[in-house]
Amino acid sequence: MISKMHYIAAMLLMLVLPCGLKAQGGADMGEVEMMTKRYTDAYDSLIASYYLRQFSHSRLLSSRELSLEEFDALPDSVIANRLSALHTVIPMTFNSEVRSYIRFYLKYMSRRLDVMLSLSQYYHPLFEDALSRYEVPEELKYLSIVESAMNPMATSRVGAAGLWQFMYSTGKNYGLEVNSLVDERRDTYKSTYAAAHFISDLHRVFDDWTLAIAAYNCGPGNINKAIARSGGKRDFWEIYYFLPRETRGYIPAFIAVTYVMNYYREHGLRPMEIKVPVQTDTIMLDRDVLMTYVQEYTGVESDELHTLNPQYRADYIPASSGHYSLCLPVAKMELFIAHQDSIYARSQDSLTRRPMTMEPVKQQKGSKASASKGGSGRYHTVKKGDTLSSIARKYGLTVQKLKKMNGLKRDQINIGQRLKVRS
Repeated sequence: MISKMHYIAAMLLMLVLPCGLKAQGGADMGEVEMMTKRYTDAYDSLIASYYLRQFSHSRLLSSRELSLEEFDALPDSVIANRLSALHTVIPMTFNSEVRSYIRFYLKYMSRRLDVMLSLSQYYHPLFEDALSRYEVPEELKYLSIVESAMNPMATSRVGAAGLWQFMYSTGKNYGLEVNSLVDERRDTYKSTYAAAHFISDLHRVFDDWTLAIAAYNCGPGNINKAIARSGGKRDFWEIYYFLPRETRGYIPAFIAVTYVMNYYREHGLRPMEIKVPVQTDTIMLDRDVLMTYVQEYTGVESDELHTLNPQYRADYIPASSGHYSLCLPVAKMELFIAHQDSIYARSQDSLTRRPMTMEPVKQQKGSKASASKGGSGRYHTVKKGDTLSSIARKYGLTVQKLKKMNGLKRDQINIGQRLKVRS
């Protein structure tokens, strides 16, 4: 068993940017919308995540929402001086673009700081260790907020996944296994070390941390093209207008998030402390395991099990083919150890008697026992233990989409209720 304990923090509220709000000078509104779209894409799964449901919204709201009028009255020199006082390796450049992003992040993170700071408390020790190992500046721990809002289950519209939003090919290049059963881009530990390694390599290419971060977003090829089109300039702000639109906002967003996470108190924000509800421990597996039997012998709910082990895309862990771990609440780990021989044996017996073709959770079509045809669509009959989150994941939907398909206004569902899962 791995002795190091960590706290599960796979939960987050979304930072939503209303479309009607306009940037006050500086950044192009389209750039801001592209950056905040990252969060919007992940919102549906996050809002219904297992641990997030344990808290009421009132506990997840900071005591005070920032007034934009107060921020607008703040002189540029104050913000610039605060950024320079951070003593970071990466230049915290201040200009109108950066100010625009700070304004947006302060506004929409102000009522979500409880979650952001709680996630940072648990993730940052890991981030800092990985960044230090690859000699990457520590302030890049804030980059995961820009990338995924620190959500290991985040998936972008182009297929990037996990805390650090690795694309398939890049993840494979950095040793992350990605197949129909396992997606290590969602593995908190492995993806973090892979991200630190990748950024370190990009710095060796460009010899500039800001360009390395920009290349992390859009790829080194786009950075090289921007350098060539600028006549050989090698400063981010000098090649700014030759970069893809999203990348133009990426660096200002990173600087803005770094500012907010360090200076929220100066803006009168006093977030409450959220106690993440479970201590966890990890054990290495040496034989194939079906999650069904882990649930049966430990009593851990399916939703919680998948939240703790986001790298497994199905209910089957092919541990005999490599080195895989299982994360469980500390209180349940003793039960797993006590019954692990039975869990292994029953898993093997099930797989031997009835070989299973496992598919990614998001691609599953549903089982005959719980899904039925009805009308012109396909339906799921709610059974004990079902939640909107587990049903949505099973049929490759978002919670918001599932609720919309069924005209649901609340998250409550009842046993026996039929929910439409296919149009």
